[in-house]
Amino acid sequence: MPTFPLHRQAHWIALATLCASAFMGQGALAQEASDSWKFSAGLGLMTQPKYPGSADNKTSLLPMLSANYGRYFIGGLPGAGVPAGVGAFLVQDPRWRVGVGLGLNLDKPRKESDSARLQGMGDIDATALGSVFASYSDSWWKLGGNVVTDLGGKDQGTRVSIDLEARYSPMDRLQLTAGPGLTWADSKYTQTFFGVDAAQSTRSGLPGYTAKSGINALSFNIGASYQLTSQWGLGARFTASSLRGDAADSPITEKKSQNSFGVFANYRF
Repeated sequence: MPTFPLHRQAHWIALATLCASAFMGQGALAQEASDSWKFSAGLGLMTQPKYPGSADNKTSLLPMLSANYGRYFIGGLPGAGVPAGVGAFLVQDPRWRVGVGLGLNLDKPRKESDSARLQGMGDIDATALGSVFASYSDSWWKLGGNVVTDLGGKDQGTRVSIDLEARYSPMDRLQLTAGPGLTWADSKYTQTFFGVDAAQSTRSGLPGYTAKSGINALSFNIGASYQLTSQWGLGARFTASSLRGDAADSPITEKKSQNSFGVFANYRF
């Protein structure tokens, strides 16, 4: 079952949605589509960078709610790369899942008040996001990806993410996962989050910097989920991510290493 984080959204909060949908809702997502409503409620605790490139972390409590009806869902969009919204699976079978989604950041992905380094840079506004996503699963591995683009005209461009995940169940109800991932971003996205234009340079004192398209980040994910009952589940996920290319070299970036950790509990009904 997808999940819907209700607290302040930042760019990296997409990880929390992915964690919760991957580990708390995998049983529900594996069920055949049916013409009845299914709901999920849960709670998570997430530690992650305050904004892309930040050296400081923040810890947030994540209340989560979601609903789905057949192929349609409301809340977190599993594997879509956007934090919250509505969407539909176009293809659902034991191996393939293909879907589309429309999501929305519930708050600005970055505020200049997040760090002294950002003073004079201005805020990055929340925007509407569109996504196309797909995954292919075999017995012990899964390959997934998404394309996310800014539909709200806030200069947040387009990014593409690909993840490969190996799965292993050492005992009933317990599943362990691990695998690499990468994110590519176009020049508009990279300039908005990591570039410094002339006006920003004057206000902030940071040197001007033009950020171009390319591999934005490389990551490695480790996760675990345990199904307590048919309705209750627990999970945890750690992601070690490293900014690359122009994102890593930006004067905005305080730290290239961008690690996140989350634990979750979820109830399906």
